[in-house]
This record gives sequence, C-alpha cells and structure tokens, in this order.
Amino acid sequence: MKPIRTFTVKPFLPVALERQRDLVYNLRWAWNHDAIELFRWDRDLWEQSGHNPVLMLGRIDQARLQDAAMDEGFLAHLNRVASDFDAYLNSDSSWFRRQHGKAEHPLIAYFSAEFGLTDCLSIFAGGLGILAGDHLKSGSDLGLPLIGVGLLYQQGYFRQYLNEAGWQQEQYVDNDFHNLPLTLERGGDGQPLVIEVPYPGRNVAAQIWRAQIGRVALYLLDTNIPQNSFTQNGRRDQDISDQLYGGDNEMRIQQEIMLGIGGFRALEALGIEPSVYHLNEGHSAFLALERTRRLMERHGLSFAEAREAASAGLIFTTHTPVSAGHDYFAPDLMVRYFSEYANRLGLSFNDFMALGRKESDNGGEPFCMTVLALRMAQSSNGVSRLHTRVTRRMWQSLWPGVPENEIPIGQVTNGVHFQSWISQEMDELYDRYLGPRWREEPGDETLWARVHRISSEELWRTHERRRERLVNFARCRLRAQLERRGAPQSEIEAANEVLNPDILTIGFARRFATYKRATLLLRDPERLARILNDPGRPVQILFAGQAHPHDEAGKELIKQIVALSRQPEFRNRLVFLEGYGMAIARSMVQGADVWLSTPRRPFEASGTSGMKAAANGVLNLSTLDGWWDEAWDCGFDRTSLTSPAPESDPGSFKYNESAIRDPQSAIGWAIGRGETYEDSDHQDEVEAEALYELLESDVIPTFYERSADKLPRRWIARMKASIGNLCHFFNTHRMVREYTEAYYLPAAARHRQLIEDELARARSLAAWKERLRQQWPAVRVASVTTGELAEIQVNNQIRVQAQVRLGALTPEDVAVELYLGLVNAEGEIVGAQTVPMHATGAKTSDGQIFEANSVTCGRSGLHGVTVRVLPRHADLITPFLPGLIVWAET
Repeated sequence: MKPIRTFTVKPFLPVALERQRDLVYNLRWAWNHDAIELFRWDRDLWEQSGHNPVLMLGRIDQARLQDAAMDEGFLAHLNRVASDFDAYLNSDSSWFRRQHGKAEHPLIAYFSAEFGLTDCLSIFAGGLGILAGDHLKSGSDLGLPLIGVGLLYQQGYFRQYLNEAGWQQEQYVDNDFHNLPLTLERGGDGQPLVIEVPYPGRNVAAQIWRAQIGRVALYLLDTNIPQNSFTQNGRRDQDISDQLYGGDNEMRIQQEIMLGIGGFRALEALGIEPSVYHLNEGHSAFLALERTRRLMERHGLSFAEAREAASAGLIFTTHTPVSAGHDYFAPDLMVRYFSEYANRLGLSFNDFMALGRKESDNGGEPFCMTVLALRMAQSSNGVSRLHTRVTRRMWQSLWPGVPENEIPIGQVTNGVHFQSWISQEMDELYDRYLGPRWREEPGDETLWARVHRISSEELWRTHERRRERLVNFARCRLRAQLERRGAPQSEIEAANEVLNPDILTIGFARRFATYKRATLLLRDPERLARILNDPGRPVQILFAGQAHPHDEAGKELIKQIVALSRQPEFRNRLVFLEGYGMAIARSMVQGADVWLSTPRRPFEASGTSGMKAAANGVLNLSTLDGWWDEAWDCGFDRTSLTSPAPESDPGSFKYNESAIRDPQSAIGWAIGRGETYEDSDHQDEVEAEALYELLESDVIPTFYERSADKLPRRWIARMKASIGNLCHFFNTHRMVREYTEAYYLPAAARHRQLIEDELARARSLAAWKERLRQQWPAVRVASVTTGELAEIQVNNQIRVQAQVRLGALTPEDVAVELYLGLVNAEGEIVGAQTVPMHATGAKTSDGQIFEANSVTCGRSGLHGVTVRVLPRHADLITPFLPGLIVWAET
C-alpha cells in the first residue's frame, strides 16, 4: 500500500451555533435530557447517526445549519443548554468541594477494560462497562478528582443480529474515532502523543484519545497506528486494541498488558501522577507491577520496599463470583511475556509467578489476574452483600487460617447513575415533587420519602406514557430487524400489531449467560400461554440481550425464545429484540411494568438493570441474588451510611433484621427465599413453579385490580414503596461517595505517609515484614488457661491467660487476641468477638504471658474460646497478612 497523508475534516458551524462544538465533545450531554432534545431537532438524522452528535453535525446539510442559526427558538434552546453546561463545569459547590475542599486533593485513576458511556461509543460489553461509565459520571457530578483509563477498541464489542433460524450472529463494525466525541492527545510538537510498551522482541506503541465526561477525563489507548508494523502468525500489533474480549488467551494478555502497563505509562506521558489507582476487575492488574517497577527505578528501592508504597494507593474491585470468569494465563505464556519483566523487578520467575497463584509454590498453576490484584492492592471489595460473602469464600485460601467472615475483602454495593437511566417524564415528575436537589444528592433518604406526595394519578399516567413509548419502540425495532432479515411483507406489517400498550408488560434484558436463566419463565409453555392470553388479564413479555460470541449454550437460549415467539399463541405476546445495547436497555427499564431477573443464586454479583428499573417506578420480580437479595431486606439501619464503617469491612452497612414492611406496599416480589439446591435442574423446577405462582396469584391480580377511578392503587403503592425505599441507596452517587470516604481518601493518606522522607516508612515497613516472616515459624501459643468454664451464667466475667512463644519478636510486633463465640453443630465458633489480650511483662519457659480480664458472654448457649496471634504494625492496613496467623492448638 502506498503511503498517504492524512488530515481531519471537522464540521463547519455558523458563528451562532459554535457553542454546539463544546457541547458535543463533552459527554455530559449523554445524561442531560435538554441537551439530547437539542440534538434531536433533526430526529431522523439523530437516529441514523446512532445518537452521535459529532457524526450528526458532520453529515447535516449546511443549509439546515444556516436555517438553525436564524431560528430564534433553536438559538434560545442552545443558549439554555450552553448556560447550564457552563454552570455545571464551573460550579464550586460540588459535594467533594463542600466536604473535602480544604484537604489535599488526591488524584484517583480508575482503570477498566470497558466503559459504557453512551450508545455511539462502542467500548463496552455489558454490566461491568455500564457500571464503569456510571462511576465516571457520578464522579463528575460529585466533583471528584477522578480520571479514567481504558482501551479504545477499533471494532469494540460485536453488534448482534439474528438469522432466520433465530441464531445469534455477530457483526463487527469499525469505529471512526474522528467522528466520535473524542479528542486525540498531542505533544508540544502538535504530533499525536505516543507511548511504548515492551512485548516479546519489540515495543508496541499506542496513541492516546480523550473522552471528556463532564468534569472527568477518560484516556483511551489505541494501537491501530503505523508504528505497529510487527506481524506474527497472522496477528498484527495494530489489532491489539481491535475487539473487546476478542481473540484467544494470547490476545487477552496482550490487551491487559496494554491496559495495565500501557495505561500507567500513558498517564506518565501526559504528566499525570495519581496517588490512588482503582482497578475495576482484574484486567488491569499488571498496573500494580508497573507502578512498583517505576518506584524501584526512581528511588533505588527493592521490590519489597517499592511494593509497600505502590500497594498503599491500590484499590481493587472484583465483580465475578464464577471461577471461570477470572483471567488465567498458562505458565508458558507468562514466560514468553514476563520473563524479562520479572528480572527488571528483581524477582526470580518463580517468585514472580507466585504473585498470581493461589498456591505460590505450585509450578503448574496458571497465573490469575484476580490473585495478583488481591495480593497487591491495599484494599479489595465485592459489589453486593451476598457477592462479598461468596468472594471471601472463593479466595479464602489466600489467607490460610483466617475465618471466612474476616477475609480482608470489603463491600461497596453497586448503584446506577440515575440521570443516565431515568426517563425525561420521570425526571420532570421528580423535579416537581422531590425538588431539583434529588439529582445532586440522590443519597438523601429524606428526599425520596417525598415520593408519597406524588399524585397517584399523575404517577400512573406518566408510567402509562412510558409503556406506550416502549411498545412503539419495540414495534419499530422489530419491523427493522424483519426488514434486514428479508422477511415477507405480511410478517413485516404484522409487526405493527405485536404487543399492546395497555396490558401488563414484563421486561427481561441482560447478557444471556446460562446462569441468568432467561428461559426459566418458558419452562412450562402451556401454562405460560394461558397466562399471556387470559382474556381478562393479558400479559406480554419483551426480551432482549446477547450471548458471548463463544457461548453456544447462551445462543441456544435466544433461539428457544425466538422459536416460541413465532408460535401462534405467543406471536403478539412475546417479542425478542435483537441488537441489544444502551438504547434498548434504556427504553425497557423506563417502560416495562415488571422487571424480571432469574439468576441462579449465588452467581449474580450485583446486577444493576433492576436498579435502573426501580428508579423509573418499575417493580422488580427476581430471585434473591445479587443486589435484590440486599434490597429485599429493605429495613436498613440508615445511620450506618454516615457513621464510620468497621475497619474490617469498609463501605458496608447494617440491616435492621426485625423490620416489617406493610405487605400492601412491598417493594416488589422475591422468587423463593434464597434456597439453593445441589441439583440445578431441581432448583430450576422449584423456582419456575414459584415464578408462575407469583404471577398468577399476586403480580397479575394486583396490576389489574382497579379502584373506582380506574387506578391500580395497590400497584401504585408498591411503585412508591420501591422508589422510596431503594433509590436513596442503589445509586452511583452513594456508591462513589463510599469509595471516596472508605477507600480513596484513606488510601491517599496512607500512600502519602509511606512516600514521605524518601519513602522512609515504606522501607521500614518492608524490613519489618521481612523480619516478621523470618521469625514467624517460631511463634506459637504454648498454652491457654481459662479456669473452670464448664458452666457459667450470662454476663459472668471470665479471665483468660495465654503463654505465647515469640522467638526473636517482641510483644509490640504482635496482636494476641481472645476469640470467643457460640459453637455451631460442626464444632466451629460463629459470630465471634475478638478481645485484645495485653502482655503482663511476665515470662516463663513457655514464653510471654498475655491475659484478658473482664470478658463476658452476653448470650446463653454452648460457647467456645481460643487465642490467636496476628502481626501488628502502625502502618498495616489489615492484620491479616497471608500465612501469618497462629491459633492455639488446644
């Protein structure tokens, strides 16, 4: 191919419209209804451009722009949007500024393999990306000093379509970065800013694009540039950032090297030095190693010393409760890509591999990115109450001897960015009855209590309009997909009659992984047909979602739904929409009556689609998994959201287990009560029966029960209860505030302390840990003396002494604790309390004497007591260091 010279052509805008350029290149428009309405003045072009205002301005006829420049109504709208935009960017009253404005501002870098920001920017696959996008949006709204880092995929994730047989097909379409709301970062010479990352036998280069999300910048790396000419076995380095989750394991490791190591170097090249790095899933975990390497290089540190400073500012969030969902790389692949890198860290290759292995001395075990992140980050967390318990159980072996409930993995429950998902009609309704502050402070419970002021008639009519819009949207999408498939004209025309805007509408839209059980409702087709076609109380179901390209079982589920939808008894009552993306998801969560979610417990980490539905007044019908398990116990101890969280579980909150809800105003419905069965088919059978029973006996009757004024009063009461009880908590403003106060700010302070005075405390901590590990084998609880404890009364005091051998360690190096609690049927202590034991100063031949006095048992029953020894140091974030815990043997 002959070399060519390239140049960029930008849309020409009349002077009166020039402010549009500022608006379209800042993705704040993606969550501003007024701005979107401004762009939709040419509705056809807005749809044809894929909701991309940059492309729209590039395609629009210049005569139309000149007309708009003379249109007083349009100019007034533009000026209103621009004024609001300026006020947003320049506001000095954001939450972070109000709460932490006088403190030193740490910069937080949020790394993720995908970001779901808006329809036209195809760099996300599903819930993980949507969560990441919502995180940045809330960070912007809250005024957080936050940036994002990811990859800019040339083709992004696939576009889904179905063949005649209903089998999912994948289409990959090149993104035109120059016609997207992106800006190429350039150096002082005006040329694109390029970084290089070492790969086997060569360096791979990447240029950096910036997406501006309100006040937050997102930096995206792109390898599709001429410098990357290397080709091996048909693979081009230019294709590393080609497809999200595309290719084999070697392509995956190449992408994750670029994300973690390349992302760190990109920030360096931009002159940006965060003090806190947040890893959203394990894909970017190589960042931890690169940060450590750079500290070694800059300050002449050992790996252990640099690791202390690097880890102090690392936060890791895991989202995957399924073992197969974590990235593992075979030892031979790691040798090829990291043997030289291990040398630069001053590590043997075995020691390097141990960082990513559950069993550090198992030479055949693959390298796990989640293990690397858990070992390197100062704090880690799960994304719901149930998921955190599952995660602690999954990775408990990394902390041998530590009880499951004390595994140092905390909890920050996911949320959603309301303004991105709430319909314009509900937005206006909330403005009138809750006041405009609900946007800035959606975590304020008192605001959502005002939902009961909303006129029931007005709330219902607003919802009915959204259902009508959903039906019209579905008909248009179904007609378009039939036309693309070349369906007969009669079938295309029949699409105008599917669904009914006046009947109970169930929505199901998500990734079609088998554990999500999309076809649970279809388990008994005859019974379902009777439910859907009841002449007095009809029901309709709208499905959407996509399976991973390699998930044949997930594709089979889609095929089953499509096949059923073509049968006469289901033709107008059951519809599957292809091309799942943010546009379909948004329409469905805004317009359905019931949001159906049927994951097999406990495989749903969080699931946020139901949160989006709840914010729009849609009622949830779900198994007790992920967030719904948490939401169902909606009697929160509200004060815990503002009071300090326990150090062992930052970001968590407590529940009022005795809270009783009025059944007439319940928040939705739960399928089952959280039971699990070893036989998955039996579990499906039981929960399908429970689902049918709920629909027939409660959901459908409640919807169709109308009062004299034709309103479903009990249904509306549930809508208000759902909004009032759930919205204040399940939003990303609350989530990001929790991350900020329980994770980011403490991590920044700890990092700052460790790097002061030429990293003196980091060096000291590393030396102390090395001495501790060398001496720990000598630590032993030689004896425990409790006196006569066969039977005591509640609240009687007990006294416990322990003789502890410390070897060359001192009492200041350890924490000796009494571990006391009820004993279960398996002979294990549960719900234990820990009581510090203090050194008496006395010694015997069996070691130092530690004791605890005035210990009481507040409950009757069989109790157990033992003693344990843990490391203790002022700079430890957690006393649970892997392998360093000693329990009394008897």
